[in-house]
Amino acid sequence: MGAPGGFAAPGRGAGTRAPCAGTGSPGLEAEPGPVRPRRFQPFLPTSTMDKSSDEPPTSAVLLDNCHFSQVVFNNVEKFYVPGGDITCQYTLTQNMVPRGKDWVGIFRVGWKTTREYYTFMWAPLPSDTHSDTHSDTHSDAAAQHQIQFKAYYLPKDDEYYQFCYVDQDGVVRGASVPFQFRAETEDDILVVTTQGEVEELELQNKNLHEENKELKASCANLQQQNINLQEELKKTQELQNNVESLRSNIEKLELELNSLRKENKHLKEQDDCRGAELHQLKEQIQNVSSDKDRLASRLRAALEHMDQLQSQVLNYEKEVENLSRMNHDKTEQLQSLKEENRRLRMSRTQENPRDENDALLRHLPRAGEGSSFSGVPQAPGPTLEGVLLFGNPYCAAGANLGAGAADVASLRQCPMCNEVFPEDTGTSQYEAHVQSHLLQCPHCSQSFDKSNKQVFDDHLLCHGLE
Repeated sequence: MGAPGGFAAPGRGAGTRAPCAGTGSPGLEAEPGPVRPRRFQPFLPTSTMDKSSDEPPTSAVLLDNCHFSQVVFNNVEKFYVPGGDITCQYTLTQNMVPRGKDWVGIFRVGWKTTREYYTFMWAPLPSDTHSDTHSDTHSDAAAQHQIQFKAYYLPKDDEYYQFCYVDQDGVVRGASVPFQFRAETEDDILVVTTQGEVEELELQNKNLHEENKELKASCANLQQQNINLQEELKKTQELQNNVESLRSNIEKLELELNSLRKENKHLKEQDDCRGAELHQLKEQIQNVSSDKDRLASRLRAALEHMDQLQSQVLNYEKEVENLSRMNHDKTEQLQSLKEENRRLRMSRTQENPRDENDALLRHLPRAGEGSSFSGVPQAPGPTLEGVLLFGNPYCAAGANLGAGAADVASLRQCPMCNEVFPEDTGTSQYEAHVQSHLLQCPHCSQSFDKSNKQVFDDHLLCHGLE
């Protein structure tokens, strides 16, 4: 009768080891020893509870590799009678370190995860081994342990079940051969076989023993391969970690490289701007240099001109000094002339004024002929006082000139050009004529004769030097 999940009816024997969940060999019984392992994916427990919890630590990860050689179940029967307690015996190998939350569960054959247990019992710790320690002894490791499952908690159907040892991480460390819960029948008590069947069974048993030896050798080889593969896996994981680290470093370096490229581009742009500014500054320097040369030449010319002006100033100072001396001389000469004029006037006042009046009377007809006012009717003649340049001293005494003088027209004579103007000539016209012969200083309003312009220029120069 085949077992569900790929198991056939197991044979009875001490120290037998069960295949992985869902696999098995019909009628295979083996001595205690390593089983043929299969590669598996590591998994983590989904829950971890203490011994007072209602649920043991399990895992929902599917098992695709057998890792059950660290715990060996002993004396597992083919079937157990329902309604009675059963005792589960097992042995911990020296590679197995028990911990406080390890447990033994009953699983239906064909299970996929450790959550599919039917019932469980906490695994007792050895007397000299504490939880979460890695020290053990060969005597305690090889010692047998047992757990008793009460009949109340056992399955009531006739399906195939097996014991499984699960550590506190939810990892299965050992599994037993399948068994059933059913009543004992007579076929189980008495088996009658023929000699041929016995020989056939012995031959099958011999073949199975040989196959078991081959499987043991293959299992040892596979275990060594598993160790090597685990080491290679560890190295591969380390290499993968190194690769990830290198990738992370490469990404960081790429980010830094991109940042440096951007910074380099920005620096190049700044360099181009600096180059353009430098070119402009060079042009400005050239312009400034040319301006400097031009200004230097102008400065030299200005200095030369200033030297010339200084020499001219010296000459002007000498000339001013000479002019001042000349002016002083002329002033003295003028004072002398004024004094002489005063003396002459006094001497002339002492002379007979009648001779002067006669000369003026003789001069009047000639002046009337040359005048532009000859067509104008003659007005009464001017008095002798109006004709005389310095006045008549006898007028104050009330004396009158001769009768001929009373008929002479009243005239005005320019003191500069001796031009005679009729009496009806306006005062402004006469003054304008006289002013036309004079040069007036704009600083002191002093008047000078146009014929003596050098004296006027010297006078202005004196004002400029003040």
